[in-house]
Amino acid sequence: MGTFNEYIKNVFPSIDEDLRQYVEGVLENGADDFEDSDEVYEAVGEVLHEISSDKTEDDIKNICNELLNMLRPERSAKSNGSLKILDGPIHLGSIADNAGSNVEEIKSIWVAQRDDTLKVNAKKLEKAEAKLQEKQEKRGKEIRTVAAPKLQTASASQVINKKESKLEAKGNNRAQDIRIENFDIAYGDRVLLQGADLTLAYGRRYGLVGRNGLGKSTLLKMISSGNLKIPSHISILHVEQEVIGDNTIALDSVLECDTVRQSLLEKEKQISAAINSGSNDPDLNTQLSEVYVQLQNIEADKAPAKASIILNGLGFTPQMQQNATKTFSGGWRMRLALARALFSRPDLLLLDEPTNMLDIKAIIWLENYLQNWPTTLLVVSHDRNFLDSVPTDILHLHSQRIEAYRGNYEQFEKTKNEKMKNQQREYEAQLQQRQHVQEFIDRFRYNANRAALVQSKIKMLEKMPELKPIVKEPEVVLRLPETEPLSPPILQLNEVTFYYSKNKIIFSDVNIGATMDSRICIVGDNGAGKTTLLKIIMGILSPSAGTRHVHRNLKFGYFSQHHVDQLEMNMNSVEFLQQQYRGKPIEEYRRQLGSFGVSGDLALQTVSSLSGGQKSRVAFANMCMGRPNFLVLDEPTNHLDIETIEALGKAINKYTGGVILVSHDERLIRMVTNELWVCGNGSVKSIEGGFDEYRKIVEQELEAAQAK
Repeated sequence: MGTFNEYIKNVFPSIDEDLRQYVEGVLENGADDFEDSDEVYEAVGEVLHEISSDKTEDDIKNICNELLNMLRPERSAKSNGSLKILDGPIHLGSIADNAGSNVEEIKSIWVAQRDDTLKVNAKKLEKAEAKLQEKQEKRGKEIRTVAAPKLQTASASQVINKKESKLEAKGNNRAQDIRIENFDIAYGDRVLLQGADLTLAYGRRYGLVGRNGLGKSTLLKMISSGNLKIPSHISILHVEQEVIGDNTIALDSVLECDTVRQSLLEKEKQISAAINSGSNDPDLNTQLSEVYVQLQNIEADKAPAKASIILNGLGFTPQMQQNATKTFSGGWRMRLALARALFSRPDLLLLDEPTNMLDIKAIIWLENYLQNWPTTLLVVSHDRNFLDSVPTDILHLHSQRIEAYRGNYEQFEKTKNEKMKNQQREYEAQLQQRQHVQEFIDRFRYNANRAALVQSKIKMLEKMPELKPIVKEPEVVLRLPETEPLSPPILQLNEVTFYYSKNKIIFSDVNIGATMDSRICIVGDNGAGKTTLLKIIMGILSPSAGTRHVHRNLKFGYFSQHHVDQLEMNMNSVEFLQQQYRGKPIEEYRRQLGSFGVSGDLALQTVSSLSGGQKSRVAFANMCMGRPNFLVLDEPTNHLDIETIEALGKAINKYTGGVILVSHDERLIRMVTNELWVCGNGSVKSIEGGFDEYRKIVEQELEAAQAK
């Protein structure tokens, strides 16, 4: 076998060692089974194409033919086998009449005599398959070994200001502004921030932005956990975990956050119980009066109404506010955690993607509520409209540091772009000046009459501050698969009704349809049935009544709202795609992941170590590897950064298949959709006027609710 091994090395000098062993393993183990070069091409042709893009299909087929000749030198003898030579006319009618007795003669005319020694040896085949499987498992282990992260925890360090440290030690620090100077944050052995500074002025609202995986969420965790030190008298609340479900009703769960009010009410209860039990202590009435005065000062009687307004704004109906917290799903308990934070009003409120758990109505309410937030707010968000409405300042995390900009996101973008243009112009002007000075030095370096002037120019060049060229963040590009056109009708729901029980109808008499040109967004309150409608469209759920018509060649690609649950956390991204789509070359999995921005070492990290946005990209790569021609996207923007959402919008606009999405991201909806379906009040209806009309309806509903 040495000859064909050398031949592969010569023809493909850049072949990866693992791939070479794989190809040789397939050829060695299948040598006895290959009948012709086409079978060799089917076995290894795709791999050979991947490692040599400059060779045509005919080149690869010729190489496969050469490989077969080396593997089966006896193959040439086959052409000299026992075949019947037609050296005279054959009367087929008479042969047919005597077919029973002339079987061997007929076979000798039409069928080549096959040597029994060339039949597949079952034992050999079984042995070859086992050997190949062993090699593949070994290669998988090698990938897994590379992927294992060294450390899965975040750490932080900072330089403490001596003056503030002394004030803190004496208990005299009453500063409301927060300054975290010269700090580093690392995740495992990867440095996220180095020598960074962060200043948060009291009463201002900060939007923290930056690409996925740079450390925005980690920064919030380091602040809330105390790994980054801030004055101890400043109260911090980080909305990160959902409320634990128990028998406490939702309204009381929010009211409990006001610990001062709760302790005064408890004290009042105890004193009143003592008086009612006949206690003769003369101080009890005085103490009770003092408690009443304190309750009046903090407006304790207005607290339930305030808590109810917040809960209502976040989507809790009056009935839901009276339900025990254990009856709510995880998403609603996250809303409850947000309501508790808004009610308790800490000195520093940290919010990480607060709009992910909300519908459009709740987002609009939250935007309006936070515009009057009285203390300091630091929020991580990907929602462009939210970032234009809420923040007074933008903090841009990039290149392991944080840059502060005054104004909302729109102003930040303008300022940043103008700043980069000025820096580029300054760099180019200095570069031109340097070149001009250097030309003078080179020209008169050996001219004695100008020696002093040359030395002066050299010193000037040395003192000139060296500017670095502007490094722009690479543009995010997502690539959705190409599709073939399908003739309509594509998708139709006729008179569809759906219910989980007859007492609770989700929607009825739904008549909607979609084509390959559709860009449809489904909007509506949480619980209105948006995800249920998607599942009926895809055939995951069957209508309780009515009919669903789908084109026989329609192939859905589904991006679930809970896509993270479908990923294998202990695998790396390449292994995950291997598990979902078996039998393809490693390069194809890596190319697919690369088309969604998961490339290089990132593709070999365990999925659990990726950021939320990176996990979403792996889910997109997995969905698109099946080459769907109709995409169903349920909240696809959750965890994606602003640049990736922009890239997703552009990719959808280029996509030649149909798209139905559920989203609360106003910018994406405006960017891609040409039709809006409103899900609510037991129906699904297409709305004229698009998103502008829907937003107007929502704002009117909120105004009416506030008026009550």
